[in-house]
Amino acid sequence: MVHNLVTVIGLASLLFGVFVFFTAVLGLYRFDYVLNRMHAAAVGDALGIFCILIGLILLHGWSLSAAKTILIFLFLWLTSPVASHLIAEMEVCTISNIKKECEVEER
Repeated sequence: MVHNLVTVIGLASLLFGVFVFFTAVLGLYRFDYVLNRMHAAAVGDALGIFCILIGLILLHGWSLSAAKTILIFLFLWLTSPVASHLIAEMEVCTISNIKKECEVEER
């Protein structure tokens, strides 16, 4: 009984993660400006990876593979926001007319 419940939760988490990735890709095509696209990709990436890896851990069970999956999750959770911030910072620094496109804070 518990095994079936864990399997259903794992599959639901996997499907939700795929749905989040699909909506992030849709956001990449729908948004016009590069910072909006980057935001959609970063949020979709973080939530999608979290849901998919949790689903894989639940479906595979607690083992060495699950521990490796948690380490992958931690690595992606730490590096994805940093990469997104660096891309946004580079975009703000290199585009001269960015204030027409969006609001930029002066530092």
